[in-house]
Amino acid sequence: MPDLVRNFIGGEWVESRSGATFNTYNPATEEVIAPVAQSGSADVNAAVDAAKEAYKNWRLTPAPRRGEILFRVAQLLAERKEQLASLMTQEMGKIISETRGDVQEAIDMAYYMGGEGRRLMGYTAPVEMPNKFGMALRDSVGVIGLITPWNFPIAVPSWKILPALIAGNAIVFKPGEDTPATAAEFVRVFQDAGLPPGVLNLVLGAGEVGDFLVTHQGVRVISFTGSTQTGLKVYAKAASIGKKVSLEMGGKNAIIVLDDANLDLAVDAITWSAFGTTGQRCTATSRLIVQSGIKPQLVEALVEKARGLKLGNGLDESVNMGPLVNQKALEKVSGYIKIAKHEGVKVLIGGERPSDMDKGFFFQPTLFDGVERGMRVEQEEIFGPVLSIVEVGSMEEAIEVNNGVAYGLSSSIFTENVNAAFRAIRDLTTGIVYINHGTTGAEIQFPFGGTRGTGNGMREAGQVGLDSFTEWKSVYVDYSGRLQRAQIDTERILNG
Repeated sequence: MPDLVRNFIGGEWVESRSGATFNTYNPATEEVIAPVAQSGSADVNAAVDAAKEAYKNWRLTPAPRRGEILFRVAQLLAERKEQLASLMTQEMGKIISETRGDVQEAIDMAYYMGGEGRRLMGYTAPVEMPNKFGMALRDSVGVIGLITPWNFPIAVPSWKILPALIAGNAIVFKPGEDTPATAAEFVRVFQDAGLPPGVLNLVLGAGEVGDFLVTHQGVRVISFTGSTQTGLKVYAKAASIGKKVSLEMGGKNAIIVLDDANLDLAVDAITWSAFGTTGQRCTATSRLIVQSGIKPQLVEALVEKARGLKLGNGLDESVNMGPLVNQKALEKVSGYIKIAKHEGVKVLIGGERPSDMDKGFFFQPTLFDGVERGMRVEQEEIFGPVLSIVEVGSMEEAIEVNNGVAYGLSSSIFTENVNAAFRAIRDLTTGIVYINHGTTGAEIQFPFGGTRGTGNGMREAGQVGLDSFTEWKSVYVDYSGRLQRAQIDTERILNG
């Protein structure tokens, strides 16, 4: 049996207080990768205590020095990129080229946020009184609780851990239960980069571990990425005891293809956006909103493209699509096939497990046709390799369909008409908009997040990624050397 994957608390790799464990599996082979520490409330308490103690010195460490540690994190991630990518593929299933990209996202974020150590910009502004100076500064918050998913087990945590650290906070990190080994190796990079003990702590386990973290009085901020259903529960619990909460939740993203689109470009982008990561992305294209004139050619090309995708173990460089993450995910996707058929939808290709694969949680790339607005397969997040085709007559109708779901993360339009492109930028009500590109992919220097059921207004990445992990402090300095006796009117007195 492989070594136990342990918690990391106060700079030490430790078993859970109870000694309980669970297993992490390879979804392509269904083999056990390793036993894992199953945390409980005692482990969360210990991690929060360690973070609170470490915060005392970490917040006083000059931000440029904190940035130098993040630069070392970036260098170590680059050195270990292949090792981390291979482990990630084994643990959650997506193909090796994608897991390399996952690690690269963290490398980029480490360099970017390391640079913030010499910025962390506030601002100055004129004040009303003579001989007085005013400025607004970012300040650290304290102990941050991070809850992240399994589908991007290094990239998504990096969007949270790195800005939280550069701002001077200490962290308790609870990763997705399907990718604990990957999370542990990611945390090991910070340890090896010289991050002081207790500044970053790791507690492994299932959903109840996240609940302990959300309700812990010692945690000031919760940053959550996961399903909308779970996220709203987290929001309610944390907000009820006064915590600041950042949510990044579900999506039901669409690509719009107008009659004048570049067909080849659209086909490649749709295929990647719908079936990359086996459809297990919050930004995956789940709906194809296509204008009537181009639909026959587009659908024919997509069926042919989907038919040519090779399923298999993601460590094989020739494989295009790996398995779903676990049996529960497989059952969920299979359930939506039944729902689609009940709704009268036509399955053009796929719709079942591959008959020649008796191991692993594989599911064929699937195309639904005849999908209409309001159907469950058009409205609900499936989180699998399933694409629903909705036919429309005009761009105006396409935008209305795009905006008519509970989520608002990512959207895309393919058109050669610059006027149509700019109208789409104006009218698509999602946090991310692509022109002639799929709905997936993000760069770390821009805000990432969505509207409506996708989030609560916070954003990750870019400079705004610091907002979740900092407080503003306004400072006034009187340098007159004497008491100011300026005339102040009554309204100003009442306004403080």
